[in-house]
Amino acid sequence: MSAFVEIADVAPQRIWDGVVARALHGERVTLAVIELEPDCTLPEHSHSNEQVGVLVSGTLELRVGDETRELRPGTMWRIHADVPHEARTGPEGAVVVEVWSPPRSDWQELAPEEPRAPGWPAV
Repeated sequence: MSAFVEIADVAPQRIWDGVVARALHGERVTLAVIELEPDCTLPEHSHSNEQVGVLVSGTLELRVGDETRELRPGTMWRIHADVPHEARTGPEGAVVVEVWSPPRSDWQELAPEEPRAPGWPAV
């Protein structure tokens, strides 16, 4: 397996309704480009993975523990393991890049969707 992969070549996986991830799993981390539909709600949840991310495009209201922020592109966050968090996108949706450690083993079992062009800005 090559050390390199193009985002468009990573099969999307539906994480929740309105949430599609293109994930790359390493031995100790998972990296994902996540596309969120407009006015999408991610329900409160927590997990044993530490999570860090950055908003690439769109808007996102993110609650981590007792703190809530309206995020704009370029805003980064960190979520410690087992801390409840939830989010809601704005009317244009959002694209985020996130990393989890340890890897999201639960995502490795999700079925891939049909390939499609990512909503990710071409680089």
